Amino acid sequence: MDEEYDVIVLGTGLKECILSGLLSVDGLKVLHMDRNGYYGGESTSLNLTQLWKHFKGEDKPPEQLGASRDYNVDMFMMANGSLVRILIHTDVTKYLNFKAVDGSFVYNKSKIYKVPATDVEALKSPLMGLFEKRRARKFFIYVQDYDENDPKSHEGLDLTKVTAKELISKYGLEDDTIDFIGHALALYSSDNYLDQPALDFVKRMKLYAESLARFQGGSPYIYPLYGLGELPQAFARLSAVYGGTYMLNKPECKIEYGDDGKVIGVTSEGETAKCKKVVCDPSYLPDKVKKVGKVARAVCIMSHPIPDTNDSHSAQVILPQKQLGRKSDMYLFCCSYAHNVAPKGKFIAFVSTEAETDDPKVELEPGIKLLGPVDEIFYDNYDRYEPTNDHTGDNCFISASYDPTTHFETTVNDVIQMYTKITGKALDLSVDLSAASATEE
Repeated sequence: MDEEYDVIVLGTGLKECILSGLLSVDGLKVLHMDRNGYYGGESTSLNLTQLWKHFKGEDKPPEQLGASRDYNVDMFMMANGSLVRILIHTDVTKYLNFKAVDGSFVYNKSKIYKVPATDVEALKSPLMGLFEKRRARKFFIYVQDYDENDPKSHEGLDLTKVTAKELISKYGLEDDTIDFIGHALALYSSDNYLDQPALDFVKRMKLYAESLARFQGGSPYIYPLYGLGELPQAFARLSAVYGGTYMLNKPECKIEYGDDGKVIGVTSEGETAKCKKVVCDPSYLPDKVKKVGKVARAVCIMSHPIPDTNDSHSAQVILPQKQLGRKSDMYLFCCSYAHNVAPKGKFIAFVSTEAETDDPKVELEPGIKLLGPVDEIFYDNYDRYEPTNDHTGDNCFISASYDPTTHFETTVNDVIQMYTKITGKALDLSVDLSAASATEE
């Protein structure tokens, strides 16, 4: 271990594994350590016995739930847009099989609806009345035809200056329509985007529609067979192929600093590995992070799909904050034996949101109510942390904790920003997306 590395990565959560893969591909010498004996940190997959132990402290789940080994219960969820680009950019798709998620839905006026993503779907959607459908169709056509490099498609609007609210008002859309477009299509978790320049908003809508067309499923999302726990391991393998070194079961990784306050290495079990930079999750540097919130989550085992989702074996439902009278959105995600994460006939559903009170059970109730009867339910909550340090002063690059979203965009944005801070360059994700295909049945 007494060697010198460009970067030492601590923790094998998804963000840390993606970064160690990206940095290794870039030719940096990477050492990756974890205090646990397994990959994945917070984003690992649990079998049924592990799940039982984690939440109930007992080893024995009831027999009617099926074989423990048939379960891969994630603590996190699915992939869209930027993550797919990273998967292709690093060629990590060699190690993973994906399958499209069947359905993408939104909660509106106390019901679940399929999210319309194109002008054709807008005309068919029961989410809107007749006149609103026509207005929405016109807006969808504008978004589909918009090309940043073709001023003709801009219709006289400079989207780097015009706000999302101003763009939407041009089409006269109703509040409920704006709600599902902003939260279920553009995947914003608050309404702050309405006062920002509209370009990002339009790009996010285009990304949703392009992903939907690419995966040829009922949603723009893909999800790994055998669960998300496969992702950190795939990036770990990638890092190893490019010369990265992995060490699990390394207790008490202590970060060492020089007289100038910059990182010089990491000590574990009396040995020190030297390095210029450290990348880690908040648990490795608790004195350099602050608590910014709390996530409330429920994991449910069921014997049926989520009602009103066209019997989808896998689906996401977004419950926008306004529909619930809350400050933050709620997310439902369901997957099943179709993705090899549960025994035949069993479904796993996750309900998650930013906690606004101290009672996660009551807060998650609107989402849990939509699931119908559940066989088992586990409640969980965890604090969210963000770094407070100046990385230019100490060369420590700390990831933010995972938020309640189930579609990964925020996770990947954090990774992309960290990559730029660590390397001083932008991550080039201009890849041929046609290389991303979800596994056929």
